[in-house]
Amino acid sequence: TCSTGPVQCCDSVQKSDAPEVQNALGLLNIPIGGVTGLVGLTCSPILGTLSSSSCSAQTVCCEDNSYGTLVSIGCLPITL
Repeated sequence: TCSTGPVQCCDSVQKSDAPEVQNALGLLNIPIGGVTGLVGLTCSPILGTLSSSSCSAQTVCCEDNSYGTLVSIGCLPITL
């Protein structure tokens, strides 16, 4: 289970200092210096029955999903 919100399916999960993450954070005016850990890019909640087949990318639990589907911050990979 994910105590911070729905389990997310992200196309990509990268370190906060990766160029793709830096670009996405810049587009959303998120202070880059305050972001640490893993960041999920292009994420959507997994709804209904949780199974490994419902996400063909990376399943994660993230601390901050408040930026729409483009960026989720503080992500931890999980196994369904």
